[in-house]
Amino acid sequence: MNGSREKMLSLTDLKMNYGNKSVLKGINLDVYRGQIIGYIGPNGAGKSTTVKIMLGLINGYKGKVEIFGQDITDGDITYKKKIGYVPENAELYETLTPREYLTFTGELYGLDRKEAEHKALDLLRNFGLEKVYDSRISSFSKGMKQKVLIISSLLHDPDLLFFDEPLSGLDANSMMVVKEMITLLAAAGKTIFYSSHIMDVVEKISTRIILLVEGEIVADGTFEELVMQSEQGSLEDIFNQLTGFNEHRNIALRLVTTMAGGEQNG
Repeated sequence: MNGSREKMLSLTDLKMNYGNKSVLKGINLDVYRGQIIGYIGPNGAGKSTTVKIMLGLINGYKGKVEIFGQDITDGDITYKKKIGYVPENAELYETLTPREYLTFTGELYGLDRKEAEHKALDLLRNFGLEKVYDSRISSFSKGMKQKVLIISSLLHDPDLLFFDEPLSGLDANSMMVVKEMITLLAAAGKTIFYSSHIMDVVEKISTRIILLVEGEIVADGTFEELVMQSEQGSLEDIFNQLTGFNEHRNIALRLVTTMAGGEQNG
């Protein structure tokens, strides 16, 4: 695996309940510098809850969460300055321009105003967005907004990045850029926690894949290790085997049959 054995984050017996519902049932996980963690699972498995706990956005959990060797409950939030985050569904301040939004974000992370402005413009230029630096974000397409979000997570040169469906809305060329960027970031010693439902992307970029099902880790290893353990050929096949979902073909057939006006059997 990439990187040293420097531990970047550690979860010890992490549990979380919402009312009577147990969302996380005792997660134990150590992540090291330079790893690209593909964090996957069905909807409702607890992926977003895990990430939000690590980011300090959710309280009320049991267990221990350490980021950069620091217990996040100790009251010191300076660790957040070394974290970047692209949420799956983000609310951008759409009345702002990228200059205003990214400068504001950079200053929140401790950057000087001029430094944040110049860095934001340089990053936008690499995504081909320099011409809309002073345009309202409300006029942007979904893909353009996603690029602004990704840039906001990179501005302060974080050591640990959480990406939740970062390719959402991006065109094919931009997807290739972001995937290559993630690989280069890991090679430079950054650690990436990557959550997505796009299995072939997770399969290609991850140095380690963790599969969460109903609040428990059911698989943890490189893609090659998971293939050997499951005797399946692709991450999608492994995912379906370990989540017990093998009805996709039958469901698809029923959908197409219904659409064409035919009768369903079973």
